[in-house]
Amino acid sequence: MRILLTTLNAKYIHTNLAIRLLYQLNKHREGLEWKEFTIKDQQDGVAAYCSQFEVVAFSCYIWNISQTLAVAQKIKALGTGTKILLGGPEVSYDWEEIIALDQVDYIITGEGEIPFSAFIEHYPQVQHIPNVVQKLGKDVLYLPLAGNFDLKQYENIMPYADDDPVELSQKVLYIETSRGCPYKCEFCLASLDNKVRYLPDQHIKSTLLHMMQHGRVVKFLDRTFNIKRDFTLDIFKFILANYKPGNVFQFEITADILHPDIIQFIDEHVPKGLFRFEIGIQTVNQKANLEVSRKQNFEKTKGIIQSLEHKVEMHLDLIVGLPHDYWEDNKHSFETVFKLFPPELQLGFLKFLKGTPMLYKHAQHGYEFDPTPPYQIIRSNYLSETQLAQIEIVEHGLEIYWNKKRAEYTLRYVTAQYSIFDFFLALGAFFGTRSDYHKYTLDEVYHNLFDFVVQAYPEDQVLQQLVAVDYYLYHKISPKTQFLMELERPEKSALIAEKGLNHHKFRFKILPLCFDFQQFMETGRVTLTDTILAIQYDGVSKATVCGYYLEKQALKYPTV
Repeated sequence: MRILLTTLNAKYIHTNLAIRLLYQLNKHREGLEWKEFTIKDQQDGVAAYCSQFEVVAFSCYIWNISQTLAVAQKIKALGTGTKILLGGPEVSYDWEEIIALDQVDYIITGEGEIPFSAFIEHYPQVQHIPNVVQKLGKDVLYLPLAGNFDLKQYENIMPYADDDPVELSQKVLYIETSRGCPYKCEFCLASLDNKVRYLPDQHIKSTLLHMMQHGRVVKFLDRTFNIKRDFTLDIFKFILANYKPGNVFQFEITADILHPDIIQFIDEHVPKGLFRFEIGIQTVNQKANLEVSRKQNFEKTKGIIQSLEHKVEMHLDLIVGLPHDYWEDNKHSFETVFKLFPPELQLGFLKFLKGTPMLYKHAQHGYEFDPTPPYQIIRSNYLSETQLAQIEIVEHGLEIYWNKKRAEYTLRYVTAQYSIFDFFLALGAFFGTRSDYHKYTLDEVYHNLFDFVVQAYPEDQVLQQLVAVDYYLYHKISPKTQFLMELERPEKSALIAEKGLNHHKFRFKILPLCFDFQQFMETGRVTLTDTILAIQYDGVSKATVCGYYLEKQALKYPTV
Protein backbone atom coordinates (compact mmCIF):
# COMPACT_ATOMS: atom_id res chain seq x y z
CA MET A 1 0.00 0.00 0.00
CA ARG A 2 1.27 3.46 -0.93
CA ILE A 3 0.45 6.27 1.49
CA LEU A 4 1.45 9.91 0.96
CA LEU A 5 1.96 12.37 3.82
CA THR A 6 1.56 15.86 2.41
CA THR A 7 0.42 19.44 2.95
CA LEU A 8 -0.05 22.71 1.10
CA ASN A 9 2.32 25.23 2.66
CA ALA A 10 1.51 28.94 2.50
CA LYS A 11 4.84 29.64 0.75
CA TYR A 12 7.70 27.67 -0.76
CA ILE A 13 10.09 28.82 1.98
CA HIS A 14 7.94 27.22 4.69
CA THR A 15 8.38 23.67 5.96
CA ASN A 16 5.83 21.42 7.64
CA LEU A 17 7.13 19.81 10.82
CA ALA A 18 4.11 17.54 11.40
CA ILE A 19 4.44 15.41 8.27
CA ARG A 20 8.18 15.06 8.81
CA LEU A 21 7.70 13.78 12.36
CA LEU A 22 5.02 11.31 11.29
CA TYR A 23 7.18 10.10 8.44
CA GLN A 24 10.24 9.56 10.64
CA LEU A 25 8.18 7.60 13.17
CA ASN A 26 6.75 5.34 10.47
CA LYS A 27 9.36 5.28 7.68
CA HIS A 28 9.99 1.61 8.33
CA ARG A 29 6.56 0.86 6.87
CA GLU A 30 6.76 0.00 3.19
CA GLY A 31 4.99 2.37 0.82
CA LEU A 32 5.00 5.49 3.03
CA GLU A 33 6.23 8.68 1.32
CA TRP A 34 6.07 12.43 2.01
CA LYS A 35 6.01 15.54 -0.16
CA GLU A 36 5.17 19.23 0.27
CA PHE A 37 3.24 21.52 -2.06
CA THR A 38 2.12 25.15 -1.71
CA ILE A 39 -1.32 26.74 -1.86
CA LYS A 40 -0.23 28.49 -5.07
CA ASP A 41 0.70 25.30 -6.91
CA GLN A 42 -1.48 24.29 -9.84
CA GLN A 43 -4.17 22.13 -8.24
CA ASP A 44 -4.62 19.76 -11.16
CA GLY A 45 -0.94 18.91 -11.02
CA VAL A 46 -1.05 18.33 -7.26
CA ALA A 47 -4.11 16.09 -7.66
CA ALA A 48 -2.47 14.09 -10.46
CA TYR A 49 0.57 13.39 -8.29
CA CYS A 50 -1.53 12.45 -5.25
CA SER A 51 -3.79 10.13 -7.25
CA GLN A 52 -0.90 7.65 -7.59
CA PHE A 53 -1.36 6.72 -3.91
CA GLU A 54 -3.95 4.55 -2.21
CA VAL A 55 -4.27 6.99 0.70
CA VAL A 56 -3.28 10.68 0.82
CA ALA A 57 -2.95 12.23 4.28
CA PHE A 58 -3.17 16.04 4.30
CA SER A 59 -1.97 18.24 7.19
CA CYS A 60 -4.67 20.93 7.51
CA TYR A 61 -4.50 24.47 8.87
CA ILE A 62 -6.58 27.62 8.69
CA TRP A 63 -4.47 28.93 5.79
CA ASN A 64 -4.74 25.82 3.58
CA ILE A 65 -8.01 24.04 4.36
CA SER A 66 -9.95 25.56 1.44
CA GLN A 67 -7.24 24.67 -1.07
CA THR A 68 -6.79 21.22 0.47
CA LEU A 69 -10.47 20.39 0.09
CA ALA A 70 -10.39 21.63 -3.51
CA VAL A 71 -7.41 19.38 -4.30
CA ALA A 72 -9.13 16.44 -2.59
CA GLN A 73 -12.15 16.97 -4.79
CA LYS A 74 -9.95 16.93 -7.89
CA ILE A 75 -8.28 13.72 -6.72
CA LYS A 76 -11.68 12.04 -6.39
CA ALA A 77 -12.69 13.28 -9.84
CA LEU A 78 -9.75 11.36 -11.36
CA GLY A 79 -11.45 8.10 -10.36
CA THR A 80 -8.37 6.29 -9.07
CA GLY A 81 -10.06 5.26 -5.83
CA THR A 82 -7.60 7.26 -3.70
CA LYS A 83 -8.79 7.72 -0.12
CA ILE A 84 -8.43 11.10 1.60
CA LEU A 85 -7.29 11.35 5.22
CA LEU A 86 -7.21 14.76 6.91
CA GLY A 87 -5.42 15.74 10.12
CA GLY A 88 -4.21 18.86 11.87
CA PRO A 89 -5.69 21.67 13.98
CA GLU A 90 -8.21 22.79 11.39
CA VAL A 91 -10.04 19.42 11.41
CA SER A 92 -9.51 18.39 15.03
CA TYR A 93 -12.58 20.27 16.29
CA ASP A 94 -16.11 20.66 14.92
CA TRP A 95 -15.25 18.18 12.18
CA GLU A 96 -18.83 17.07 11.43
CA GLU A 97 -19.21 19.29 8.35
CA ILE A 98 -15.83 18.24 6.97
CA ILE A 99 -16.39 14.49 7.26
CA ALA A 100 -19.76 14.92 5.53
CA LEU A 101 -18.01 16.10 2.34
CA ASP A 102 -17.84 13.55 -0.47
CA GLN A 103 -14.10 14.04 -0.97
CA VAL A 104 -13.18 13.24 2.65
CA ASP A 105 -12.95 9.64 3.84
CA TYR A 106 -11.16 9.88 7.21
CA ILE A 107 -10.11 12.48 9.76
CA ILE A 108 -7.54 12.18 12.54
CA THR A 109 -8.26 14.53 15.44
CA GLY A 110 -5.73 15.89 17.93
CA GLU A 111 -2.16 14.61 18.08
CA GLY A 112 -1.51 12.40 15.11
CA GLU A 113 1.27 10.07 16.23
CA ILE A 114 -0.81 7.28 17.82
CA PRO A 115 -3.79 7.20 15.45
CA PHE A 116 -1.71 7.61 12.27
CA SER A 117 0.57 4.69 13.13
CA ALA A 118 -2.45 2.54 13.97
CA PHE A 119 -4.17 3.66 10.75
CA ILE A 120 -1.25 2.47 8.62
CA GLU A 121 -0.98 -0.80 10.49
CA HIS A 122 -4.65 -1.76 10.29
CA TYR A 123 -5.89 -0.10 7.11
CA PRO A 124 -8.53 -0.59 5.79
CA GLN A 125 -9.97 -1.96 9.06
CA VAL A 126 -9.67 1.29 11.03
CA GLN A 127 -13.07 1.58 12.69
CA HIS A 128 -11.68 0.57 16.09
CA ILE A 129 -8.86 3.16 16.15
CA PRO A 130 -9.37 6.03 18.64
CA ASN A 131 -9.27 9.59 17.25
CA VAL A 132 -9.99 8.40 13.71
CA VAL A 133 -13.25 9.69 12.24
CA GLN A 134 -14.58 7.32 9.57
CA LYS A 135 -17.57 7.27 7.27
CA LEU A 136 -19.14 3.83 7.12
CA GLY A 137 -22.11 3.99 4.80
CA LYS A 138 -24.39 6.67 6.23
CA ASP A 139 -22.85 6.36 9.67
CA VAL A 140 -19.90 8.26 11.13
CA LEU A 141 -17.71 6.35 13.58
CA TYR A 142 -15.53 8.08 16.17
CA LEU A 143 -13.85 6.91 19.38
CA PRO A 144 -12.02 9.56 21.46
CA LEU A 145 -8.47 8.76 22.51
CA ALA A 146 -7.57 8.75 26.20
CA GLY A 147 -4.08 10.10 26.86
CA ASN A 148 -1.36 11.67 24.74
CA PHE A 149 1.57 10.38 22.74
CA ASP A 150 4.67 9.69 24.83
CA LEU A 151 7.12 12.33 23.60
CA LYS A 152 10.04 10.23 24.86
CA GLN A 153 9.63 8.19 21.68
CA TYR A 154 11.20 11.10 19.81
CA GLU A 155 14.53 10.48 21.59
CA ASN A 156 16.37 9.39 18.45
CA ILE A 157 14.11 10.96 15.82
CA MET A 158 15.42 13.82 13.64
CA PRO A 159 12.62 15.29 11.50
CA TYR A 160 14.86 16.79 8.79
CA ALA A 161 16.97 13.67 8.26
CA ASP A 162 15.58 13.04 4.76
CA ASP A 163 15.57 16.64 3.51
CA ASP A 164 17.97 17.85 0.85
CA PRO A 165 20.46 20.01 2.82
CA VAL A 166 20.69 22.45 -0.09
CA GLU A 167 16.95 23.08 0.06
CA LEU A 168 17.01 23.50 3.85
CA SER A 169 19.30 26.50 3.47
CA GLN A 170 16.60 28.27 1.45
CA LYS A 171 13.71 27.64 3.84
CA VAL A 172 12.35 28.55 7.25
CA LEU A 173 12.78 25.55 9.55
CA TYR A 174 10.51 24.80 12.50
CA ILE A 175 11.18 22.98 15.76
CA GLU A 176 9.08 22.27 18.84
CA THR A 177 10.66 21.70 22.23
CA SER A 178 7.38 21.43 24.11
CA ARG A 179 3.65 21.01 23.63
CA GLY A 180 0.91 22.76 25.52
CA CYS A 181 0.60 26.23 27.04
CA PRO A 182 0.08 27.26 30.68
CA TYR A 183 -2.19 30.14 29.67
CA LYS A 184 -5.88 30.08 28.78
CA CYS A 185 -6.37 32.86 26.24
CA GLU A 186 -9.81 32.04 24.87
CA PHE A 187 -9.08 33.03 21.25
CA CYS A 188 -6.16 30.61 20.97
CA LEU A 189 -6.15 26.84 20.33
CA ALA A 190 -3.18 26.46 22.67
CA SER A 191 -5.53 27.30 25.55
CA LEU A 192 -7.11 23.84 25.18
CA ASP A 193 -3.95 22.03 26.36
CA ASN A 194 -2.68 23.52 29.62
CA LYS A 195 -0.27 20.71 30.45
CA VAL A 196 3.19 21.56 29.13
CA ARG A 197 5.18 18.48 28.03
CA TYR A 198 8.79 18.64 26.85
CA LEU A 199 10.39 16.64 24.08
CA PRO A 200 13.58 14.69 24.87
CA ASP A 201 16.72 16.77 25.22
CA GLN A 202 18.59 14.54 22.75
CA HIS A 203 15.90 15.05 20.11
CA ILE A 204 15.88 18.82 20.58
CA LYS A 205 19.63 19.29 20.40
CA SER A 206 20.33 16.89 17.54
CA THR A 207 17.54 18.53 15.53
CA LEU A 208 18.80 22.00 16.37
CA LEU A 209 22.34 21.10 15.41
CA HIS A 210 21.21 19.75 12.03
CA MET A 211 19.11 22.89 11.43
CA MET A 212 21.99 25.19 12.31
CA GLN A 213 24.41 23.30 10.06
CA HIS A 214 22.14 23.17 7.02
CA GLY A 215 19.55 25.92 7.48
CA ARG A 216 19.44 29.62 8.20
CA VAL A 217 16.18 30.74 9.88
CA VAL A 218 14.97 28.57 12.78
CA LYS A 219 11.55 29.18 14.36
CA PHE A 220 10.51 27.60 17.64
CA LEU A 221 6.84 26.59 17.71
CA ASP A 222 6.52 26.62 21.51
CA ARG A 223 3.67 28.89 22.57
CA THR A 224 5.67 30.22 25.53
CA PHE A 225 9.30 29.26 25.13
CA ASN A 226 10.52 30.91 28.34
CA ILE A 227 8.33 29.09 30.90
CA LYS A 228 11.32 27.36 32.52
CA ARG A 229 14.41 29.42 33.33
CA ASP A 230 16.93 26.55 33.29
CA PHE A 231 15.59 25.02 30.07
CA THR A 232 15.61 28.39 28.30
CA LEU A 233 19.19 29.13 29.33
CA ASP A 234 20.33 25.63 28.36
CA ILE A 235 18.95 25.97 24.83
CA PHE A 236 20.37 29.48 24.47
CA LYS A 237 23.82 28.22 25.53
CA PHE A 238 23.59 25.30 23.09
CA ILE A 239 22.75 27.69 20.26
CA LEU A 240 25.64 30.01 21.12
CA ALA A 241 28.04 27.07 21.15
CA ASN A 242 26.96 25.75 17.75
CA TYR A 243 25.36 28.40 15.53
CA LYS A 244 26.97 29.49 12.29
CA PRO A 245 27.07 33.00 10.74
CA GLY A 246 23.75 33.83 9.13
CA ASN A 247 21.60 31.81 11.55
CA VAL A 248 18.59 33.56 13.07
CA PHE A 249 16.41 32.08 15.84
CA GLN A 250 12.84 33.17 16.53
CA PHE A 251 11.04 32.43 19.80
CA GLU A 252 7.51 33.17 20.97
CA ILE A 253 7.87 34.44 24.52
CA THR A 254 5.77 35.92 27.30
CA ALA A 255 7.80 38.98 28.19
CA ASP A 256 6.41 39.82 31.61
CA ILE A 257 7.59 36.46 33.02
CA LEU A 258 11.05 36.58 31.44
CA HIS A 259 13.44 35.68 34.27
CA PRO A 260 16.10 38.28 35.19
CA ASP A 261 18.82 35.66 34.69
CA ILE A 262 17.69 35.18 31.08
CA ILE A 263 17.70 38.94 30.52
CA GLN A 264 21.22 39.19 31.94
CA PHE A 265 22.44 36.24 29.84
CA ILE A 266 21.12 37.80 26.63
CA ASP A 267 22.61 41.16 27.49
CA GLU A 268 26.04 39.71 28.26
CA HIS A 269 26.39 36.88 25.74
CA VAL A 270 23.96 36.93 22.81
CA PRO A 271 25.18 38.71 19.65
CA LYS A 272 22.93 41.42 18.31
CA GLY A 273 20.48 40.15 15.70
CA LEU A 274 20.87 36.43 16.47
CA PHE A 275 17.53 36.19 18.32
CA ARG A 276 14.07 37.42 17.41
CA PHE A 277 11.30 37.51 20.00
CA GLU A 278 7.65 37.34 19.00
CA ILE A 279 5.57 38.88 21.78
CA GLY A 280 1.79 38.82 21.71
CA ILE A 281 0.65 41.98 23.45
CA GLN A 282 -2.79 41.82 21.75
CA THR A 283 -4.27 44.73 23.76
CA VAL A 284 -3.32 47.04 26.62
CA ASN A 285 -6.95 47.17 27.78
CA GLN A 286 -7.07 45.10 30.96
CA LYS A 287 -10.85 44.71 30.80
CA ALA A 288 -10.48 43.04 27.40
CA ASN A 289 -7.66 40.86 28.67
CA LEU A 290 -9.68 39.64 31.63
CA GLU A 291 -12.70 38.87 29.44
CA VAL A 292 -10.65 36.39 27.40
CA SER A 293 -8.84 34.92 30.46
CA ARG A 294 -5.57 36.57 29.50
CA LYS A 295 -3.01 37.73 32.05
CA GLN A 296 -0.56 40.48 31.13
CA ASN A 297 1.41 43.20 32.90
CA PHE A 298 1.98 45.62 30.05
CA GLU A 299 4.30 47.95 31.95
CA LYS A 300 6.56 45.02 32.79
CA THR A 301 6.35 43.76 29.22
CA LYS A 302 7.28 47.22 27.97
CA GLY A 303 10.27 47.36 30.31
CA ILE A 304 11.55 43.96 29.11
CA ILE A 305 11.21 44.98 25.48
CA GLN A 306 13.11 48.21 26.04
CA SER A 307 15.84 46.48 28.03
CA LEU A 308 16.55 43.93 25.28
CA GLU A 309 15.77 45.73 22.02
CA HIS A 310 19.46 46.63 21.58
CA LYS A 311 20.20 42.90 21.29
CA VAL A 312 16.98 41.16 20.21
CA GLU A 313 14.76 42.01 17.24
CA MET A 314 11.21 42.39 18.54
CA HIS A 315 8.08 41.34 16.63
CA LEU A 316 4.99 42.52 18.49
CA ASP A 317 1.38 41.46 17.87
CA LEU A 318 -1.95 43.21 18.45
CA ILE A 319 -5.43 41.75 17.95
CA VAL A 320 -8.30 43.97 16.80
CA GLY A 321 -11.79 43.01 17.92
CA LEU A 322 -11.41 41.57 21.44
CA PRO A 323 -14.39 41.91 23.79
CA HIS A 324 -14.69 45.39 25.39
CA ASP A 325 -12.14 46.84 22.99
CA TYR A 326 -13.95 49.80 21.43
CA TRP A 327 -12.57 52.12 18.71
CA GLU A 328 -10.71 54.32 21.19
CA ASP A 329 -9.32 51.25 23.00
CA ASN A 330 -7.90 49.84 19.77
CA LYS A 331 -6.45 53.23 18.89
CA HIS A 332 -4.89 53.56 22.35
CA SER A 333 -3.35 50.07 22.18
CA PHE A 334 -1.94 50.75 18.72
CA GLU A 335 -0.40 54.09 19.64
CA THR A 336 0.96 52.80 22.95
CA VAL A 337 2.66 49.79 21.37
CA PHE A 338 3.84 51.64 18.27
CA LYS A 339 5.79 54.03 20.51
CA LEU A 340 8.04 51.06 21.31
CA PHE A 341 9.07 51.16 17.62
CA PRO A 342 9.35 47.39 17.14
CA PRO A 343 10.97 46.32 13.86
CA GLU A 344 7.68 44.58 13.06
CA LEU A 345 4.20 45.24 14.46
CA GLN A 346 1.48 42.85 13.34
CA LEU A 347 -2.06 44.22 13.50
CA GLY A 348 -4.25 41.12 13.32
CA PHE A 349 -8.01 40.73 13.51
CA LEU A 350 -9.87 38.42 15.87
CA LYS A 351 -10.59 35.02 14.35
CA PHE A 352 -13.03 32.46 15.68
CA LEU A 353 -11.02 29.27 15.44
CA LYS A 354 -12.68 25.89 15.73
CA GLY A 355 -12.47 24.52 19.25
CA THR A 356 -11.70 27.81 21.01
CA PRO A 357 -13.85 29.13 23.88
CA MET A 358 -14.15 32.42 21.97
CA LEU A 359 -16.11 30.65 19.25
CA TYR A 360 -18.63 29.18 21.66
CA LYS A 361 -19.30 32.45 23.51
CA HIS A 362 -19.41 34.71 20.45
CA ALA A 363 -23.13 35.43 20.67
CA GLN A 364 -22.96 37.13 24.07
CA HIS A 365 -20.74 39.84 22.57
CA GLY A 366 -22.75 40.29 19.41
CA TYR A 367 -19.99 38.86 17.23
CA GLU A 368 -20.60 38.11 13.59
CA PHE A 369 -17.77 36.50 11.65
CA ASP A 370 -17.00 34.94 8.31
CA PRO A 371 -18.08 31.26 8.41
CA THR A 372 -15.26 30.34 6.01
CA PRO A 373 -11.53 30.37 6.80
CA PRO A 374 -9.96 32.38 8.32
CA TYR A 375 -13.23 33.00 10.28
CA GLN A 376 -12.44 36.69 10.74
CA ILE A 377 -14.62 39.11 12.69
CA ILE A 378 -17.18 41.10 10.69
CA ARG A 379 -18.78 43.17 13.48
CA SER A 380 -19.49 43.07 17.22
CA ASN A 381 -21.05 45.04 20.07
CA TYR A 382 -17.77 47.00 20.25
CA LEU A 383 -16.80 47.65 16.63
CA SER A 384 -18.98 48.20 13.58
CA GLU A 385 -18.23 46.79 10.16
CA THR A 386 -17.24 50.30 9.02
CA GLN A 387 -14.84 50.74 11.93
CA LEU A 388 -13.19 47.39 11.26
CA ALA A 389 -12.76 48.35 7.60
CA GLN A 390 -11.07 51.57 8.71
CA ILE A 391 -8.67 49.69 10.97
CA GLU A 392 -7.84 47.45 8.01
CA ILE A 393 -6.78 50.64 6.21
CA VAL A 394 -4.49 51.42 9.17
CA GLU A 395 -3.04 47.92 8.78
CA HIS A 396 -2.29 48.55 5.10
CA GLY A 397 -0.41 51.73 5.96
CA LEU A 398 1.47 49.95 8.73
CA GLU A 399 2.54 47.08 6.45
CA ILE A 400 3.57 49.23 3.50
CA TYR A 401 5.51 51.90 5.39
CA TRP A 402 6.63 50.63 8.81
CA ASN A 403 7.01 46.85 8.56
CA LYS A 404 8.71 47.18 5.17
CA LYS A 405 11.06 49.80 6.72
CA ARG A 406 10.34 52.41 4.07
CA ALA A 407 9.58 55.44 6.24
CA GLU A 408 11.19 54.95 9.66
CA TYR A 409 12.23 58.55 10.35
CA THR A 410 8.99 59.96 8.98
CA LEU A 411 6.89 57.73 11.23
CA ARG A 412 9.01 58.32 14.32
CA TYR A 413 8.50 62.05 13.81
CA VAL A 414 4.76 61.63 13.27
CA THR A 415 4.53 59.60 16.49
CA ALA A 416 6.11 62.46 18.44
CA GLN A 417 4.11 65.24 16.81
CA TYR A 418 0.72 63.78 15.85
CA SER A 419 -1.52 60.72 16.24
CA ILE A 420 0.24 57.85 14.45
CA PHE A 421 -3.05 55.91 14.29
CA ASP A 422 -4.84 58.81 12.58
CA PHE A 423 -1.85 59.31 10.29
CA PHE A 424 -1.89 55.69 9.10
CA LEU A 425 -5.67 55.83 8.65
CA ALA A 426 -5.50 58.94 6.46
CA LEU A 427 -2.36 57.82 4.61
CA GLY A 428 -3.78 54.35 3.98
CA ALA A 429 -7.00 55.81 2.60
CA PHE A 430 -5.02 58.21 0.37
CA PHE A 431 -2.83 55.34 -0.85
CA GLY A 432 -5.92 53.30 -1.70
CA THR A 433 -7.26 56.03 -4.01
CA ARG A 434 -4.08 55.85 -6.09
CA SER A 435 -2.67 52.33 -5.86
CA ASP A 436 -3.56 48.72 -5.15
CA TYR A 437 -2.65 47.78 -1.54
CA HIS A 438 -1.13 44.50 -2.69
CA LYS A 439 0.43 45.48 -6.01
CA TYR A 440 2.39 48.70 -6.29
CA THR A 441 5.79 50.06 -7.26
CA LEU A 442 8.41 51.55 -4.95
CA ASP A 443 8.01 54.84 -6.79
CA GLU A 444 4.30 54.80 -5.93
CA VAL A 445 5.13 54.17 -2.26
CA TYR A 446 7.14 57.35 -1.93
CA HIS A 447 5.12 59.57 -4.27
CA ASN A 448 1.92 58.63 -2.43
CA LEU A 449 3.56 59.36 0.92
CA PHE A 450 5.06 62.68 -0.15
CA ASP A 451 1.92 63.92 -1.89
CA PHE A 452 -0.17 62.95 1.15
CA VAL A 453 2.14 64.79 3.54
CA VAL A 454 2.19 67.93 1.36
CA GLN A 455 -1.61 67.86 1.17
CA ALA A 456 -2.35 66.99 4.82
CA TYR A 457 0.53 68.86 6.51
CA PRO A 458 1.36 71.73 4.13
CA GLU A 459 3.10 73.81 6.82
CA ASP A 460 5.29 71.04 8.22
CA GLN A 461 8.54 71.36 6.29
CA VAL A 462 10.36 68.98 8.66
CA LEU A 463 7.90 66.18 7.90
CA GLN A 464 8.23 66.74 4.16
CA GLN A 465 12.01 66.65 4.36
CA LEU A 466 11.97 63.45 6.43
CA VAL A 467 9.96 61.73 3.71
CA ALA A 468 12.77 62.65 1.32
CA VAL A 469 15.44 61.42 3.76
CA ASP A 470 13.63 58.08 4.10
CA TYR A 471 13.42 57.83 0.33
CA TYR A 472 17.13 58.46 -0.14
CA LEU A 473 18.16 56.11 2.69
CA TYR A 474 16.06 53.17 1.44
CA HIS A 475 18.10 52.62 -1.72
CA LYS A 476 21.37 50.76 -2.30
CA ILE A 477 22.40 52.87 -5.25
CA SER A 478 21.89 56.60 -5.59
CA PRO A 479 18.29 57.10 -6.77
CA LYS A 480 16.98 59.91 -8.93
CA THR A 481 16.73 63.22 -7.14
CA GLN A 482 13.18 64.03 -6.04
CA PHE A 483 11.18 65.36 -3.08
CA LEU A 484 14.21 67.33 -1.81
CA MET A 485 16.87 68.83 -4.07
CA GLU A 486 20.57 68.42 -3.38
CA LEU A 487 23.09 71.21 -3.01
CA GLU A 488 24.09 72.75 -6.31
CA ARG A 489 26.83 70.73 -8.03
CA PRO A 490 29.72 73.15 -7.27
CA GLU A 491 28.78 73.31 -3.59
CA LYS A 492 28.33 69.53 -3.43
CA SER A 493 31.72 68.87 -5.01
CA ALA A 494 33.40 71.41 -2.74
CA LEU A 495 31.91 69.83 0.39
CA ILE A 496 32.88 66.29 -0.69
CA ALA A 497 36.45 67.48 -1.25
CA GLU A 498 36.57 69.51 1.98
CA LYS A 499 35.41 66.61 4.12
CA GLY A 500 37.53 64.02 2.36
CA LEU A 501 34.59 61.84 1.28
CA ASN A 502 35.72 59.00 -0.99
CA HIS A 503 33.92 59.83 -4.22
CA HIS A 504 35.91 57.16 -6.09
CA LYS A 505 34.44 54.33 -3.98
CA PHE A 506 31.00 55.73 -3.06
CA ARG A 507 28.22 57.91 -4.39
CA PHE A 508 26.64 60.64 -2.29
CA LYS A 509 23.50 62.68 -1.85
CA ILE A 510 24.17 66.02 -0.12
CA LEU A 511 20.90 67.40 1.24
CA PRO A 512 20.17 70.78 2.86
CA LEU A 513 17.78 70.42 5.82
CA CYS A 514 15.91 72.96 7.95
CA PHE A 515 16.36 71.11 11.27
CA ASP A 516 18.98 69.49 13.48
CA PHE A 517 18.99 65.93 12.11
CA GLN A 518 21.58 64.67 14.58
CA GLN A 519 19.49 65.77 17.55
CA PHE A 520 16.41 64.16 16.00
CA MET A 521 18.22 60.84 15.47
CA GLU A 522 19.55 60.77 19.03
CA THR A 523 16.62 62.14 21.03
CA GLY A 524 13.57 62.40 18.74
CA ARG A 525 13.41 66.17 19.39
CA VAL A 526 13.41 68.73 16.60
CA THR A 527 15.24 72.05 16.59
CA LEU A 528 14.93 74.25 13.53
CA THR A 529 18.36 75.19 12.15
CA ASP A 530 20.07 75.00 8.77
CA THR A 531 22.06 71.77 8.39
CA ILE A 532 23.50 69.54 5.67
CA LEU A 533 23.11 65.76 5.52
CA ALA A 534 25.49 63.48 3.56
CA ILE A 535 24.12 60.08 2.49
CA GLN A 536 26.48 57.43 1.15
CA TYR A 537 25.79 54.58 -1.32
CA ASP A 538 27.98 51.53 -1.83
CA GLY A 539 25.67 49.66 -4.25
CA VAL A 540 25.46 46.61 -1.97
CA SER A 541 23.54 47.52 1.18
CA LYS A 542 21.08 50.25 2.06
CA ALA A 543 22.41 53.78 2.14
CA THR A 544 23.86 55.21 5.35
CA VAL A 545 24.28 58.66 6.85
CA CYS A 546 28.00 59.31 6.49
CA GLY A 547 28.17 62.98 7.37
CA TYR A 548 26.17 65.52 9.30
CA TYR A 549 27.11 69.18 9.23
CA LEU A 550 25.92 72.37 10.80
CA GLU A 551 26.20 75.16 8.26
CA LYS A 552 29.89 76.05 7.83
CA GLN A 553 30.87 73.95 10.89
CA ALA A 554 32.71 70.73 11.55
CA LEU A 555 31.71 67.20 10.63
CA LYS A 556 29.57 65.60 13.35
CA TYR A 557 29.50 62.02 12.10
CA PRO A 558 32.87 60.59 10.98
CA THR A 559 33.10 59.49 7.38
CA VAL A 560 33.05 55.78 6.62
